[in-house]
Amino acid sequence: MGPRAGRALFLLLGALWGIGVRTAAAQGQARSHSLRYLFMGATEPDLGLPLFEALGYVDDQLFVFYNHESRRAEPRAPWAWGGTSSPLWLQLSQSLKGWNYMFTVDFWTIIDNHNQSHVKQPGVSPASHTLQVILGCEVAEDSSTRGTWKYGYDGEDHLDFCPKTLNWTAAEPAAWATKLEWEVTKIRARQNKAYLERDCPEQLRQLLELGTGVLGRPVPPSVRVTHHVASAMTTLRCQALNFCPPNITMRWLKDRQPLDAKDAEPGDVLPNGDGTYQTWVALSVPSGEEHRHSCQVEHPGLEQPLTATWEPSVSGTLVTAVISGITICVIIFAGIMFSILRKRQASRGATEDYVLADCE
Repeated sequence: MGPRAGRALFLLLGALWGIGVRTAAAQGQARSHSLRYLFMGATEPDLGLPLFEALGYVDDQLFVFYNHESRRAEPRAPWAWGGTSSPLWLQLSQSLKGWNYMFTVDFWTIIDNHNQSHVKQPGVSPASHTLQVILGCEVAEDSSTRGTWKYGYDGEDHLDFCPKTLNWTAAEPAAWATKLEWEVTKIRARQNKAYLERDCPEQLRQLLELGTGVLGRPVPPSVRVTHHVASAMTTLRCQALNFCPPNITMRWLKDRQPLDAKDAEPGDVLPNGDGTYQTWVALSVPSGEEHRHSCQVEHPGLEQPLTATWEPSVSGTLVTAVISGITICVIIFAGIMFSILRKRQASRGATEDYVLADCE
């Protein structure tokens, strides 16, 4: 995959990840559950089949990864490993292989229809393209369901499936050709509706059973503050690692009083790939005032807010001085012992010479 397609796919993943986290947080408040797949692909001209990757989430938990190279479902959460030999996981692997094939066919269809709606300029080489699919369902507390099946092309909304009408909504004029082609027969539309309203909720129920007692259990973050010196200012970085769910609040305090959020530089909440997340927040302070600042973290896995500060370590100079002092003491002690041993050896040697002379 070329650099242009790679960058597009990376930005796409970040955008889709943000959508998934925000939706999952809202679902958590409503006591609902969701199963969502994110399909992503990018292609370069004349390189054959496009790249395909799939991520599967139960609520906000990444639990499966699949790509076109391995062609197998790989667990990405501790609770999912125990079910990799179950019929559910076998069914999941087969489904993802089917999605892979469907994605490739749809990708080329959209590319062809999109190119036909635009006049090609002579002498201009074809560009790389990306395709994104958000596919899944939500099951509310009252057992009602809502399905989602959206396509995005080159980072823009493209097509949106409506299970009630069995039709596609075109988000841009270039999507009309694909919309009409897919609506010629209703077989595909009925299959889509059956998956969103029957198969997806059933698979979600099985996955929730697989993760009973583990899935959804909050994991508190490990927090540390690092220290980076640049000129007259010092950057304190507060890192929260390996936590779940992703909703977390981090703020800086000065003399135990909250600072304005605009004074800090927040980082994005990013997945670790094992069902946990990480993030950070940085603050620039004058050198020498580090001890006045602390980082406060709030998370569902913590019974009360956690406060962390930067703890200066023993400086390299002090360590070197201590080691040098010990070395000097050892050398002096060794010298004294060597001198004593030489004297004893000389005294012993003189005595032995006198005795030997007497024997002769």
